[in-house]
Amino acid sequence: MTEPAVSVSPYWELVFDADGDVDGRERDRWIEEVPRRRVRDLIVFAHGWNSDRSAATRMFGQFFEPVPALAPAARLGYVGVVWPSMRFSDEPIPDFSPSVAPDVTGDSASPLGKNTRHALLEVFPGRATVVEQIARLLEQQPDDGASLEEFGRLVRLLVEVRPGGPQASFAADTLAEGVPESDPEMLFGDTATVCGEFARALAGAGTPGTGTFAPPRLWDGALELLRQATYYAMKRRAGTVGERGLGRAVGQLAAAAPDVRVHLVGHSFGARLVSFALRGLPPGVRAVKSVTLLQGAFSHYAFAPQLPHDPRASGVLDGQYHRIDGPLVCCYSRFDSALGTVYPLASRMAGDNRSVVADFGIGRALGAQWGAMGHDGVQAVPGTTSFTLAEALRTRLPVSGCVNVDAASVVCRGGAPAGAHSDICHRELAQVVLAAGRVR
Repeated sequence: MTEPAVSVSPYWELVFDADGDVDGRERDRWIEEVPRRRVRDLIVFAHGWNSDRSAATRMFGQFFEPVPALAPAARLGYVGVVWPSMRFSDEPIPDFSPSVAPDVTGDSASPLGKNTRHALLEVFPGRATVVEQIARLLEQQPDDGASLEEFGRLVRLLVEVRPGGPQASFAADTLAEGVPESDPEMLFGDTATVCGEFARALAGAGTPGTGTFAPPRLWDGALELLRQATYYAMKRRAGTVGERGLGRAVGQLAAAAPDVRVHLVGHSFGARLVSFALRGLPPGVRAVKSVTLLQGAFSHYAFAPQLPHDPRASGVLDGQYHRIDGPLVCCYSRFDSALGTVYPLASRMAGDNRSVVADFGIGRALGAQWGAMGHDGVQAVPGTTSFTLAEALRTRLPVSGCVNVDAASVVCRGGAPAGAHSDICHRELAQVVLAAGRVR
């Protein structure tokens, strides 16, 4: 844990490894300093996919910047949760400086780009040879099925998945305990078929309902397969870091400083991380006063007691929002194409290798079953209330339960392929965080 230069104070960063471990001395120093700095309300923000720590810190600083003026009388503290995640360098983040913007120079021959290669090496240590082989295939794009199958094998090796292994399903957020998980077919099915599915979805080719599509560019789909495989690994890792790392750390803080009110905030897979932190809280801990999810990249049924399409199953976080001494607020936007288009396709393909692009183009059934929290909010949780962003800012939010906030009025900028997924640094969203936690 360090205290980098940001615009708010006191500010700390908690740095977790892939297993949810944190330096014990640094964690203990943080726990000691929070009450010593007379912090009453502690806002804890977990990033989503970022290529390095500096990008995460910049996002924390930009999101936190308006908070002191919005709650001038509050005794605030701020924490950035850093964990080994990544983003592809072709995913723009609105308003960020060129140092963390997509790399479009110096490596035009490579679909990956040097920044993405570096990020892959950082988050998958010991896989340098595999990364170089993957990059070479994406550059050369051989016109043969054997090369695509080799590409699929290398991707599996990179993210360390095995058929039938633990947490194999990309969509495991919608599986109750005891329900068998299927192999992730997007990684273990026929690679050419999977790449074709992704290529069609990305291109938006064809007329809905006709079943006709332009010939897919399979290697475009291969790049998307790599992207989704890394997202799968980051999604799995986010749950581990949340439950084993952040949840325990919050519990230790609560034992040492019981008067500190904790407000968890997460973006993208960071939203999954802070949600799984609820599972890691020690019994009886009521320190978490609010949870705010920004463009959450996990199933919109994660908190559901029963799935509409499968009454045998519940969400993996069924009932966990009751561990919050306050509301769980989910901000979402229809302009998030990362979650509105490719996420449900990848989730569906993780459990079934049948063709789904035609269904995806026709209607909403696929998105309904496999949709993401950040695209349409919490689903199938009785008592969930819904607001537009304007309504949420002028109305007192509920004191408990799940709350959906349509943030499309501000979360609306961003280029392909992620759309507005990272367009979260807005004064209005900071206001939602404070409103959720009754911070003034």
